[in-house]
Amino acid sequence: MMYLSILLTAILTANFVLSKFLGICPFLGVSKKLNTAVGMSAAVIFVMALSTAVCYPINNILIKNDLEYLQTIVCILVIAALVQLVEIILKKFMPPLYNALGIYLPLITTNCAVLGVVLLNFTEGYTYLQSLVNSVGAGLGFMLAMVLFSGVRSRLESCDIPKFLQGLPIVLIAASIVSLSFMGFTGLVEGLLGV
Repeated sequence: MMYLSILLTAILTANFVLSKFLGICPFLGVSKKLNTAVGMSAAVIFVMALSTAVCYPINNILIKNDLEYLQTIVCILVIAALVQLVEIILKKFMPPLYNALGIYLPLITTNCAVLGVVLLNFTEGYTYLQSLVNSVGAGLGFMLAMVLFSGVRSRLESCDIPKFLQGLPIVLIAASIVSLSFMGFTGLVEGLLGV
């Protein structure tokens, strides 16, 4: 039940994009089309889960040797290496997706949601398995936000929007409304889990 609580909280109520406002750059940049939104989200889920799996034991070594001040730097290096791995795999096996993601793929390295989930796992005191569940949940929440927002953006393209709101202003307004809608999940998750 605890793992389900962590998973649902990460997906719905503590969504990194819509609640914590981390990972906004790819959220706004890659959410124009559904296939690129799903591709980017899959890459982010992979990097989040793998970076947690690698950084968690490294963090324990750093703590045992009184080197926790190196935590952020080490995590960034691990994330950068994993993003390079994802980039190589996509370039070799999925060139259309690689080309569609463009500059946003290497930007996963600096995606604060990826680093945020790794560091949050440490500060929340999660065990290794709880950290992995939280990371996968955060990635799934990222994907949910991206897919929903790509649908919203496709609907915006067919709307008659006043000239002063066209472009980024209407996208930010739509993102804020989608973000507000996720606030309603707080009571739902608490009710389901009896928290």
